[in-house]
Amino acid sequence: MWLSPARARWLGYLHHAHACGLSLSDYAQAQDLSLAELLGWERHLAALGIAVPQRHRPARFVAVAVQP
Repeated sequence: MWLSPARARWLGYLHHAHACGLSLSDYAQAQDLSLAELLGWERHLAALGIAVPQRHRPARFVAVAVQP
């Protein structure tokens, strides 16, 4: 499938966020992008059947060792 320049740019952002190991919100903030636009393009590209990378989801819970 041919990608328009806009589609290619936003797909590149998604791949770069994945390669950097950042959540989309952290990546959007670091690149001064709109998170809403990034998420919208992710949905749009996936709906077109374009493979988008999986999101990096940082661990929300951390194991803690309790000392008596």
